[in-house]
This record gives sequence, structure tokens and C-alpha cells, in this order.
Amino acid sequence: MTALMQNPTLGDLVKYELEPRYNREFVTLKSGTSYAIGAVLGKITASGKYRASPVAEVVGDEGAENACAVLLEIVDATAADAVGLVAVRGPIILSKDRLTYDASVDLAAEKTAKIAQLAPHGLVVRDTA
Repeated sequence: MTALMQNPTLGDLVKYELEPRYNREFVTLKSGTSYAIGAVLGKITASGKYRASPVAEVVGDEGAENACAVLLEIVDATAADAVGLVAVRGPIILSKDRLTYDASVDLAAEKTAKIAQLAPHGLVVRDTA
């Protein structure tokens, strides 16, 4: 029998949100990749665009190493910049299991650091909610 797989949904990621109209913003995502729901993002200082938050500063994308938002939908920005809906301020509780990270963030300590960077923005990450 064929097993059916469902992509993660917003309900899998967001476990509590006080006011969506306050917590969410539409932002421009930097081209070059397809972004998954739950992507941990940083803001590029020079352009104001967002990208997956790397573990360390990347030349040309300075500022993005500081995680400050989480993507709330799947966005394909492989060919050009694209607009996506993100959680930028809380209070909001997100599922730890549903977060996705830049390829450079692969150690548990690096993921913990990214989660800590989200906390001052009111983006709280929990194992279960």
C-alpha cells in the first residue's frame, strides 16, 4: 500500500498566537532558494530582504546571521525574490520540531542559539505546546 505524506501546515508550526494581524508581516525573501514553512530567517541589513539565517556572517548578507523571523508558508524564490508571510513579533509559540534552518546551522548548539535569537522578538519555541 502506498503511504501518503502531507506537507507540514501552519497548524503544525504555530501552537499559540495572540493576534495574527499584529504578529505577522509580508516580507521580501532573497532569491536563490525555495523556503520551507518554519524557516528561521534573518534580515539583511543593506537590502532589508530576508534569508535563511546562517550560523555566521556571510559577505553581502550581513545582518542575516541574527535570526529575527520565522516563515509561515512555503515560498519558492529560486528564480527571483519573492514575498512571504512571516512571524516577526510575538507573543507567539512555535513548535521546535517544525523549524527549519540554513544548511550552515547543523549542530544542536547552533540551533539552540538561533532559538535564543528569536526569543527577544517574542517568538517562543517549545518542544510541545
